[in-house]
Amino acid sequence: MIENKLKKGLGRGLSSLIGDNSKKALTNKIQIQDVFRNKFQPRKYFNKQELEDLSSSIKERGVIQPIIVRPSKSSEHKYELIAGERRWLASQNAGLNEIPAVILDIDDAQSLEFAIVENVQRQDLNPIEESRGYQKLIENFNYDNDKLSKFVGKSRSYIVNSLRLLSLPKEVLLMVEETKLSVGHARSLIGLDNAIFVAQKIIKEKLSVRQTELLVKKFKNKSFTVVKRKDANILNLQKDLEEKTGLVVSINNKKNNSGMVSFEYKDLDQLQRLIGIIKSNY
Repeated sequence: MIENKLKKGLGRGLSSLIGDNSKKALTNKIQIQDVFRNKFQPRKYFNKQELEDLSSSIKERGVIQPIIVRPSKSSEHKYELIAGERRWLASQNAGLNEIPAVILDIDDAQSLEFAIVENVQRQDLNPIEESRGYQKLIENFNYDNDKLSKFVGKSRSYIVNSLRLLSLPKEVLLMVEETKLSVGHARSLIGLDNAIFVAQKIIKEKLSVRQTELLVKKFKNKSFTVVKRKDANILNLQKDLEEKTGLVVSINNKKNNSGMVSFEYKDLDQLQRLIGIIKSNY
């Protein structure tokens, strides 16, 4: 069973998976222009500076480790990348025409498995790419959390928490991908209605994970006690004020349309900023 071979290979690196594969692996130099991206490749984000550094290294020393490809199903003498996209991109930037490649004859499921194994072991995937890779295995290849846990050698709770990240708004996911927000921060925002606003606040005020958890707790407590009973127009106005001031705002509007607006500030700097906003507009 390929699953057992993959599990055995996880602790020894991608080369073990190639060696354990029952089908013969061929190593050749192939034309870079004959290689195209793998639609199942989980990795989407590449650091520009690191890519430039790798290109410089390849110009000096060549490509030391082959990329891994499989023959294209639709085009003769063409190949689909399985692993090594960064080396392939850097080789193009370095002006190479050929690249060393290990050629495997494997199916779609194994192709995604190989890509995830290489990237997870090298820690090349950011947390969101990793989550999306797991999601593809679930949606396209009938994996479940237990099977994923065994496959990648991580706990079931790790897999569940990883997949839960994908419930966050795409704006927040992008902040994690761009390393503006840590996974710890992002996990705290799961299930929060104003996750984008809070994420922006975390970045702006450089909040720690613990500070973020306390802030989120306040928002969640407020949502259960007050916000649900408020009129939608009041909630929108409250949200606008929070975005403009960067403070937690509460508007209590009575039936006769009288009420109270309160701003929660943590220190004198925040108070002075609020006063400055009010004076400059009124």
